[in-house]
Amino acid sequence: MTNARVGRLHAAWRLVRVLLHVAHGMAIVALRWHALDAAGRHGRIGWWAGKLLRLLGIEVVVDGTVRNGAVLLLANHVSWLDILVIHASCPRARFVSKADVRAWPLLGWLVGAVGTLFIERERKRDALRVVHQVAAALDGGDVVAVFPEGTTGDGQTVLPFHANLLQAAISTNVPVQALALRYADAVQRFSPVVAWLGDTTLVDSVWTIARARDLRVHVVVLPPQGSRHADRRALAALVRSAIAAELHRDHNAAEEPR
Repeated sequence: MTNARVGRLHAAWRLVRVLLHVAHGMAIVALRWHALDAAGRHGRIGWWAGKLLRLLGIEVVVDGTVRNGAVLLLANHVSWLDILVIHASCPRARFVSKADVRAWPLLGWLVGAVGTLFIERERKRDALRVVHQVAAALDGGDVVAVFPEGTTGDGQTVLPFHANLLQAAISTNVPVQALALRYADAVQRFSPVVAWLGDTTLVDSVWTIARARDLRVHVVVLPPQGSRHADRRALAALVRSAIAAELHRDHNAAEEPR
């Protein structure tokens, strides 16, 4: 049996286990979600996201801690995996996501069930509606996570940030906190395997990731940044610079790809 065929069989077995785990998650949401309190739901979210990443062969390495209480998390965006990575690292997080995520097979329904706020990015007026929703969530003590780039990048560069949603943190005087996400493999510090760019479909991306080996994602949680009286564009630029600097910070040999 050729190495290529072995690789395909290994990937197929991974995907079978992933589908079973997705079905398990759907059963929990459908049958038990209403009976769980916030702590119970957060526990299930963290467990489910972490296990799904492990089933795909992805190791999660987290450096730093999300602050207690309300906070607006700002992360660079590389892949559909980012939501799972942040949920595994901070199960309390609610996401602001593009509305078309709801159309994803299976995962779209699950993402919506855990409190995601959806935005129609093509409609400028919809941003104002979502700003009010995020502000209400932050005012209620929630953790809300957003991808200010508005789309996925190649993982090495950070695209310009859209600043609109930062107004929710400024209006409620809630800190913002940056997350720097970096995917690596056995050879490259920035793995191209997970980048979700161009015409790549979700199915193609899942298959490529399932066939990969030795994938890891490094999550660096940077210190919170106060938002009182901040200018949202200046604050967005500051956080973007901090994430970009962290992605290219020199790491010691123990943190480099094996």
